Amino acid sequence: MGHSPEVSESGDTSGSWWKTPLLHRVARLREREDQVFLILALVIGALTGLAVVAFILLTERMGMRLYPVGGASWRRLLFPVVGSLGIGYLLFRYFPYARGSGVPQTKAALFAREGRITLRTVLGKFFCTSATLASGIPLGREGPSVQVGAGIASVLGRFLGLRPEKVKALLPVGAAAAIAAAFNTPLAAVLFALEEIVGDLHAPVLGSVVLASATSWVVLRLLLGNNPLFRVPQYQLVHPLEFAIYALLGIAGGLVSVAFTKLLLGMRERFLRFPQETLWLQPLAGGLVVGLMGLVVPQVLGVGYGYVGDALNGTMALKLMLVLVVLKLLAVATSYASGNAGGIFGPSLFIGAMLGGAVGTGAHHLFPAFTATPGAYALVGMGAVFAGIVRAPMTSVLMIFEMTQDYAVIVPLMIANLVSLFISSRLQRQPIYEALAVQDGIHLPTAEGRQQHGQRRVARVLRPATESLPVDITVQEALQHVRASKSRTWLITNQQGVVGLITLSTLERAAGEDDTKKLSAMVDPLTFPHIHADQGLDLALDRMGSNQVEILPVVSRADVHKLEGIVTLRDVLDSYGIRG
Repeated sequence: MGHSPEVSESGDTSGSWWKTPLLHRVARLREREDQVFLILALVIGALTGLAVVAFILLTERMGMRLYPVGGASWRRLLFPVVGSLGIGYLLFRYFPYARGSGVPQTKAALFAREGRITLRTVLGKFFCTSATLASGIPLGREGPSVQVGAGIASVLGRFLGLRPEKVKALLPVGAAAAIAAAFNTPLAAVLFALEEIVGDLHAPVLGSVVLASATSWVVLRLLLGNNPLFRVPQYQLVHPLEFAIYALLGIAGGLVSVAFTKLLLGMRERFLRFPQETLWLQPLAGGLVVGLMGLVVPQVLGVGYGYVGDALNGTMALKLMLVLVVLKLLAVATSYASGNAGGIFGPSLFIGAMLGGAVGTGAHHLFPAFTATPGAYALVGMGAVFAGIVRAPMTSVLMIFEMTQDYAVIVPLMIANLVSLFISSRLQRQPIYEALAVQDGIHLPTAEGRQQHGQRRVARVLRPATESLPVDITVQEALQHVRASKSRTWLITNQQGVVGLITLSTLERAAGEDDTKKLSAMVDPLTFPHIHADQGLDLALDRMGSNQVEILPVVSRADVHKLEGIVTLRDVLDSYGIRG
């Protein structure tokens, strides 16, 4: 696809603009790496704050000029279509790592790529997302801001020559700075960085995360003034009956969250099955859907935080809010699944506000003396849907609290969040960011796996792979190849790398049915048995037993098809001292 060496997110630094890291040239700085780290947190916070302010100005003010509410209807069709097509080509040709939300990519850089996010990806993410959102594609800027902030941290850390462990520790620092400026919520930003990015509320980088978050927030205040993201009326609990209505809102939020997640993941899986050469054209599907919807309902276009403000202040009609829940859900799922640059952070708040506003309007109509105004329900709905989709319930509560600066909203918010989280986690067990990473062939370690420090790791018995079968041969050809081998399990490979495993017994059964069948029809490249080098031998043994195989491919966490070697049953048993 014409990528230069700088595009690669791997450890290859060929073609980089830093040749000799600064800390290698200034020995005194290298001896004071911890102090440099804290100063760097301030610099990252300031630079990320500036980047997010630019994001806000570009996505909101440019969008208002391109498709104003009272403007010609053709603009609402033309700009999403042209924008998605043009940016789709740029993402395909120059910035392949800049598509999507940004949160899964940041976690992949942290856990699978040694903290590496290239400068080209940072610039591509910023400009492509700005243009995409300004053209009317209804995705969010917060997720991309996280990747930009983490990317700034990665670039600076590697430029200074910090150790890989320190570079990785800087990523949540940049992520927190991004959320602090994007939402004007510095405390929620700290919690999000630890809860979602790191997955550990006790992470040792807490001090630096707080410092960067505060710095970014100060930059935002200095440049854009002391203005909250949403102007919200004071909340007031009218009657205890409302707690039951908030619980119902939590149920609705959970169901909407599941519908959104399953639709987005299902559509994205289908787009990923299209040929690679159509990748640049796929975002057009999202642009076309959004443009057609925008012809009829202009409120679908763009980030839409102005309409969220209308729902929070009770000035939006019930029918329009219900329509926007459905249309925005479909538009966001299609736009993201087809490969446009943008996040799901902001859209989850939009959908939640419309859902909550609709529930609140209905409740206030039925029980006017016992319920608050619809705006209060829109506020709680934002938190409920966010908690159900993103699975960061503590961040949701604290973020809404910081937006309103009203402690009274906490209890209804916790009730709705808890119910929504319970329903969404039961009906859609895999969180959306984790599922998106898996679809991209990136397998992130679980929190439990990161906390295990046992000695018996797969890396200890890793050996090179010597035998494999190409995916495009037939069963008959495969049998002719393997019958002379002592092995009873073989890797199946294609141009991407390893895509599956097959055993002699499986081949013989298939030969009895149809020996002209291709091996490609017998494997699933997304779900084949595998293991990672940092995982335990006990897990390798368990997977061999459950899949009835004698070997497992050891693959990269950053790319499930990248083969690092194999682990055999004999090697695992030998490591435990069991002799055959």
